[in-house]
Amino acid sequence: VTAYATSEELHLETLKAHLIEQGLYHMKHCFVSDCKDAIHVEAKYRVDNEPREIFFFREGSVVFWNMPEVERTPVLLSIRTFEDSPYNMELVQEELEDLQYSYTEDTTRLTNEEEIQFQKQEFLDEEGSHQLEKYTFSNALSLSVKLSIWEASLANYVDSIEGIVQDLKEGRKIRATEEEVLRKSGELFTLKHLINLSSDLLDTPDFYWDRNKLENLYNQTRGFLNIVKRTKIMNERLSHCLELTSLLSEHLKDKHHTRLEWMIIWLIFIEVNF
Repeated sequence: VTAYATSEELHLETLKAHLIEQGLYHMKHCFVSDCKDAIHVEAKYRVDNEPREIFFFREGSVVFWNMPEVERTPVLLSIRTFEDSPYNMELVQEELEDLQYSYTEDTTRLTNEEEIQFQKQEFLDEEGSHQLEKYTFSNALSLSVKLSIWEASLANYVDSIEGIVQDLKEGRKIRATEEEVLRKSGELFTLKHLINLSSDLLDTPDFYWDRNKLENLYNQTRGFLNIVKRTKIMNERLSHCLELTSLLSEHLKDKHHTRLEWMIIWLIFIEVNF
């Protein structure tokens, strides 16, 4: 199973119409009434006994089951039209998540060997159906790849202000304007909003509250992917960066005020003497 984060948002309604018109996939009917932010499709033409499936998530993630890269890449390119704020494709490929899966007579779980093991169909009850279980694993993987993209964005941000930090350290003139610092602050607040308010990184989605088996699988996968720990580190780094931009903003304002004061002094001097 392979997961990608491709954009800030996927327009599922228009994407669904496109997939139906394309005719390559069976639309899997919504498995439960309270799951409205995902599309599940299965390839019409089978290569082997195992189905080839895709989950498209509204938050801009795509998860492939039993699909080789030669098939995944065209799909990723074809959905660009339905994406809001698409990510750089090279970054999308770099930040993918990849897990193996197999079948067993035991209860479905994620093993210590980094493999998903599904309980064979004949041993499943309704809540443990493979469709719901695949959705659950896909949901957790989709969060992880989104977080990976945001981690990469923050790393790029830190690199972009490295020169300013060095200037502060060595007491040199700050090579940034108030407008640039304000824009940098805006980037940080946007990232903080996405992580803490616009995603499920900090909470368990309502979908799992009355589905204990699926909730356990979801939390187990989140734990394996270190989502909580990574989110905490991201927030700590964001807070540090926000402190720095606040310091820069105050410094530039002080310089501006000092310049105004000197202008006023010179105007008074000119008025008195001429």
